[in-house]
Amino acid sequence: MRLTSFTDYTLRSLMYLGMNRDKLVTIQEIADLHDISKNHLTKVIHQLGASGLVETVRGRHGGLRLNREPEEINIGEVVRDSESDFYIAECFEAEPGHCAFLRDCALKRKLGEATEAFLHVLDGMTLADILPGQNGSGKGGAQPVILRKMRI
Repeated sequence: MRLTSFTDYTLRSLMYLGMNRDKLVTIQEIADLHDISKNHLTKVIHQLGASGLVETVRGRHGGLRLNREPEEINIGEVVRDSESDFYIAECFEAEPGHCAFLRDCALKRKLGEATEAFLHVLDGMTLADILPGQNGSGKGGAQPVILRKMRI
């Protein structure tokens, strides 16, 4: 499964805001840090503001800040809100394609279970859990697990 860049930028923005609770942060600051498009990031921040997770302060000395405590921001909810769908295969689309196995396919069921397991793990995490070096729980800053490609 691969998350969209929109979700990636959403999570990175929340992490940066969570690490900088003592000041207002600008969209440009986040965009520069991650070398991402300010225009795309503006859309991300707009959705975060509309959802109530981020407060936007207008004006010359304005910026962004978290509107909730990091412990209150559930990562599973954030991912669900920022992803447009979880169609990991053609058979999950609203208008399924022409797969000959669609009618009696066990793969679709198993992929659905895998997606639910993925989201279940994220449901057990808060923003505080993923802030690098901030939470003291040992969870933040962990190195990603690299999976080797499997041949089928």
